[in-house]
Amino acid sequence: MQTLIQFAFVLSAALFIFGLKQLGSPATARRGNLISAIGMLIAIVAALMDQGIVDYRFILAGFVVGGVIGALAARMVAMTSMPEMVALFNGFGGMASLLVGMAALTPNAATFTLVTIVLSILIGGLTFTGSLIAYGKLSERIGSGAVMFVGQQFVNSLIVLGILGSAVMFCLQPDQAHWLYLVVGLSLVFGIMAVIPIGGADMPVVISLLNSYSGLAACAAGFAVDNNILIVAGSLVGASGIILTQIMCKAMNRSLANVLFSGFGSGKVETTEVEGEIKPISVDDAYYVLEAATNVAIIPGYGMAVAQAQHVVKELTELLEENGAEVNFGIHPVAGRMPGHMNVLLAEADVPYDQLLEMDDINPRMENVDVAIVIGANDVVNPAAREVESSPIYGMPVINVDSARTVFVLKRSMASGFAGIENPLFYKDNTRMLFGDAKESIGGLIREFGS
Repeated sequence: MQTLIQFAFVLSAALFIFGLKQLGSPATARRGNLISAIGMLIAIVAALMDQGIVDYRFILAGFVVGGVIGALAARMVAMTSMPEMVALFNGFGGMASLLVGMAALTPNAATFTLVTIVLSILIGGLTFTGSLIAYGKLSERIGSGAVMFVGQQFVNSLIVLGILGSAVMFCLQPDQAHWLYLVVGLSLVFGIMAVIPIGGADMPVVISLLNSYSGLAACAAGFAVDNNILIVAGSLVGASGIILTQIMCKAMNRSLANVLFSGFGSGKVETTEVEGEIKPISVDDAYYVLEAATNVAIIPGYGMAVAQAQHVVKELTELLEENGAEVNFGIHPVAGRMPGHMNVLLAEADVPYDQLLEMDDINPRMENVDVAIVIGANDVVNPAAREVESSPIYGMPVINVDSARTVFVLKRSMASGFAGIENPLFYKDNTRMLFGDAKESIGGLIREFGS
């Protein structure tokens, strides 16, 4: 039996790794997710068998309740709320690791086990409350801006010292439960304090970082309960999360330390005078320009998710292609409010994967684009990142839509993006502003093509 259990663990680890590899491409992501889920099911069953005496009634009840909640959440969540859902998943993972760590405490636990228990509780608690704050910022239930106050670093330092002191005392006196409870409480507080100074524009990075934290917490819990497959799974999640975090930071030309500690968005952004004037365009006039275009690039942003316009965008793409135009999508790594947000939206609308081009692939083509359609994106197409040295996003790689012959920007109003930064693109000579709800505007273009 033990041999079978160990084989199941090895099989699960292989499925995790293969599934993670499949997640690297939109074309295979769904299959990779299914493979990883099968691996997790095998791992759970093997872990339960390894425990020997288990009341399977509670386990089956957990499967049913958790499965129903997960299925309903996945089916009912709006695409605009997907980032918040991911944040909550990270938080629940952290809380699960915290509870596993506390349950692993036994009267005769070795020092190494005590250390791993503390780590699972610390990282799990930090991940849980940090994810709740991220959820609040993304859903705008709390202010999305960075929260800074005088003495904040001093307070954080005291919390860290308190955690370290309580952790040491717990390892020295594991029979004194109040030290463990103090670690739990301080870790929960530290999660809040770690995320409130981070502005909403940096939430994609925070989500990927918290995802890494949840993996590290699971890894520590695996050591605490001596479960190899939990160690492997946690390590994979932790490593992939930190790699994704670095990719996101690189896409914004910022270091992780700058994201975590700079307080970006905490104050009023200095604005510079932008030369030029806004040039609105009607749906009718926009249609005539698009009807003559042979090369079109669509740059989606969070506004497309808000308008739920991905399906009409797909319909417009098909009409443009029938009219003889080549259509591609330019996807910026931090477009939207979570990693891969735009890819998920467009995949839902069955947009072909080969039309989704990353920033480095779309930029060299932009000079040959007749019309670039910016749908709800702001900061990721802001030329101030190249042209205005005083801009907070100066140096950030952006999609160079201003190099296209004509740029249509679909926006409800002239409000700035999530980062609160003025965009000179709106005032350039080749830019036309198509104001209104993106879904309705694109619907109007579709009707013009059909008439």
